[in-house]
Amino acid sequence: MQREQQNRLMDEMFSPISNQILPASIQERLEMYRYRNELEEKNIEYKIVKQKFLNYRQLSFKVIVGKKDLLPAYALSYSTLPRKKAQGKIEYNIDNIHYFNREEIKFITLKNFNEVTKLNYESINSLIFNPPSFEEELKFRNTLSGGNYDLTPIVVLQEIPQTKLTIELNAKTYEDIKEKLHILIKI
Repeated sequence: MQREQQNRLMDEMFSPISNQILPASIQERLEMYRYRNELEEKNIEYKIVKQKFLNYRQLSFKVIVGKKDLLPAYALSYSTLPRKKAQGKIEYNIDNIHYFNREEIKFITLKNFNEVTKLNYESINSLIFNPPSFEEELKFRNTLSGGNYDLTPIVVLQEIPQTKLTIELNAKTYEDIKEKLHILIKI
């Protein structure tokens, strides 16, 4: 009830299909506290500091070709659509980035994604179920968009279709707080 009044997402109840460790998730907290226990066993001093940040959760995503055919696709973190749905076509390509005629959506091929990230995904499904770390994904997004505050949908596809597409993306960005562990250095 309190979350509803504050209009806050119950993000700790979500776990992505990819098992990617997301910021401020239970998995991230568990990792941090395991590390804290290791430091305590070794008598290493540390401090846990809270940090405000813009969090992101993707609730659903799909790319539909024509009226009903689903196309395997991967939307990078911090991809958002204001109306959760966009229909159109890819109009042009600049430096291997393909631009949709609606909502500033950008598309890249899996081949291009692999070349830039120096990774070797064989298929979109392998990317969906075993994505790079959240930090690697953000680094790639920054390389592609050239800005830290970009919320443009960036979609990875095996091949770029030349037909009408429907993009459905339900994602939330929200202010959140996470904990960071810092090892104290004696001066």
